[in-house]
Amino acid sequence: MTAKKIRPVTPGQRFKVVSNFDAVTASTPEKSLLSPVRKSGGRNNVGRMTMRYIGGGHKQQYRVVDFKREKDGIPGTVNSIQYDPNRSARIALIFYADGEKRYILAPNGLQVGQVLNSGKGVAPEIGNTLFLSEIPLGTIIHNIELRPNGGGSMARSAGTYAQLTSREGKYATIKLPSGEIRMVLVTCKATIGSVGNSDHGLERSGKAGRSRWLGRRPRVRGVVMNPVDHPMGGGEGRASGGHPRSRKGIPAKGYRTRYPKKQSNRFIVERRKK
Repeated sequence: MTAKKIRPVTPGQRFKVVSNFDAVTASTPEKSLLSPVRKSGGRNNVGRMTMRYIGGGHKQQYRVVDFKREKDGIPGTVNSIQYDPNRSARIALIFYADGEKRYILAPNGLQVGQVLNSGKGVAPEIGNTLFLSEIPLGTIIHNIELRPNGGGSMARSAGTYAQLTSREGKYATIKLPSGEIRMVLVTCKATIGSVGNSDHGLERSGKAGRSRWLGRRPRVRGVVMNPVDHPMGGGEGRASGGHPRSRKGIPAKGYRTRYPKKQSNRFIVERRKK
């Protein structure tokens, strides 16, 4: 998967860098795995705007992705790798031996026709899902469960991965993409390999219109607002705005917002890097 720079024949294409979709093998999604996406436009149930800068965008359908990988002992064959408008990663359509079809996150190096497995006694190969108790130390993993049978919730974005560093008792220690080192129960599952579409971070939209297609409206800086609208607003001319902070007054740089008595703090061995 490589990024492709567009020839600058128009102003909107001058800085445009897009994926060349060389890994995508099918353009039509599986109908049985689609679900409608209802857009709110940032409005609540009485029609008042509660989230700014949301609205518009192309109509989308949600692809139901299997993050649990609970079909233990049933082999599945990769039928195709597809684009998913709802996430940065690519998804793979799996045909299981019992006739069921499911989408999974497509890891780097996954090929059409490859057979995948999950559960106990499975080989630690790319795309297979194992319990953390059976994965060799030092292995690159993604789609990691935080709680047993809860479904993968960590390292799911394009190009991300975590590393299993050690095991002690009923806990495994994992280094997450953020740099945080955390303990997770060894009865949780994870998938071998890193998430595909690793060049996603190199992409550049090139023009404001592509953001509108994604449902993102123009974002207004706090510095140019009035004092009634933002703590950094007001002042004569181009005032700097003071200390960077959010609209509700929370500092933007270096201020820790995590609750100090949160129960899961005891599972964090080392905090993420600032």
